[in-house]
Amino acid sequence: MDQAVKTPLISTLSTSLFSGLKKYFMGIVGALVALMLAMSSFFTTELGYTYVVQDTLFGTIRVFTEPGVHFKVPMFSNVYTYNQAMTLNFGNQENGEVIRATRQLTEVEVQFADTYTARIPATFRFKLSGDPEKVVAMHREFRSYDNLIDSLLLKNAKNVTVVTATQYTGEEFFQGGLNKFKVQLEDQLQNGLYQTERRQVEVEQTDLAAVSSDNDDADRLERKIQLVWKNIILQDNSGQAMRLANPLDSYGIQVRQVTIGRPIPEKRLDELLVKKKDLVAKRITAIQAQETARAEAKTAQLEKEIEKARAIQDAQRAKELAIISKQKEVEMERQQAELERVRKEKEQAVAVLEKETQLEIATAERDIQKANAEAATYAAKAIREKGLAEAEVAKAHLLAKQAAKDIYMAEIQRDIAGVMYPALKETQIKMPEYYVGDGSATPVSSLDVFTSLGAMDHLKKTMAATPTN
Repeated sequence: MDQAVKTPLISTLSTSLFSGLKKYFMGIVGALVALMLAMSSFFTTELGYTYVVQDTLFGTIRVFTEPGVHFKVPMFSNVYTYNQAMTLNFGNQENGEVIRATRQLTEVEVQFADTYTARIPATFRFKLSGDPEKVVAMHREFRSYDNLIDSLLLKNAKNVTVVTATQYTGEEFFQGGLNKFKVQLEDQLQNGLYQTERRQVEVEQTDLAAVSSDNDDADRLERKIQLVWKNIILQDNSGQAMRLANPLDSYGIQVRQVTIGRPIPEKRLDELLVKKKDLVAKRITAIQAQETARAEAKTAQLEKEIEKARAIQDAQRAKELAIISKQKEVEMERQQAELERVRKEKEQAVAVLEKETQLEIATAERDIQKANAEAATYAAKAIREKGLAEAEVAKAHLLAKQAAKDIYMAEIQRDIAGVMYPALKETQIKMPEYYVGDGSATPVSSLDVFTSLGAMDHLKKTMAATPTN
């Protein structure tokens, strides 16, 4: 009975325990699934990367370029990661160390227009666009980061490098054309390949001379003109280079940097360049030796010319000193003669001056006499003219008087009376001691008598006043 009771009880307990364990396990699994779903519903983005999130449930595509935490539909979303900056290194090294890059590749092998080949180490750095539409277009085209690099960036960089090399000859590239090559390479990567036309052009270059009966030196170089096919850049009407479409423009990818390492020429070209360099060095050495010899000869010649010039200068100096001494003597004699001549000229000048002074005095006296004579003549003429004028006046007066004789005589009588009557105020009349009359029967007027008497009296006084001898 006890055994019968125990068996159902154990069975019941086992069933209950199994059911509890099953529920517990299912709870753990459910929690894990929920945790996984919750964790897969979010993702984080980092700086320097571009994320393309493709939602297959809703058919949407989102682009994230900045760091943060973002939601996605669990189990129905795919996240594609692209580096925003990529570096392709084609065998380029710095100080012997390999450059850290997205891709490590061998040098780009190119062929120049003159069929010479070379390997060019280069580094290209690209940057993705920040425009979501261009990123979506890029993702739709390439679908992954590795495919983008291998199918677009790597092939485009190699293609542009190879095409740019066809625009140069080997010698032109290795003799100073590397910098221009780098500029053109970066320009074509960023803006598109140049449109070119294959033409045959003349190129002057140095090459090994052919061994013949005239030349047994296999290392001799010679300059010659060769016809070489080159890709010539076409230009538009404004002189700008015509270009092909740039495949990077569609996706907004930019070329940030192009670095060229030391190119490695093929063996034949390297030997040619080395021999040419040696010959150029020898030629420079020979030219320098010639220039040195020429300079030494010129120096010796100059030294001889200097010695000759010194001797000539010494002789010339002695000659000049002798000439100067003679010139001094001649000059002293000349000065003495000049002094004598000046003295004589001075004496002659003094004599001449005296003669001239005397002549001037005589001339002045003559001029004075002449002036006096002329003045006397003018004075005589003036007197004569004055006399004539006075005579004319007197004549006019006389004519006037004759024209009015009675009036004139009356005026004379008046004037005489005005003089005589005051004088006769105290005059005593005495009988004259002489008789006035002319013995004629013509009667004499009182005036005539008084006039005669006055005249006689005046004569007496004059005679009395005059001393007798």
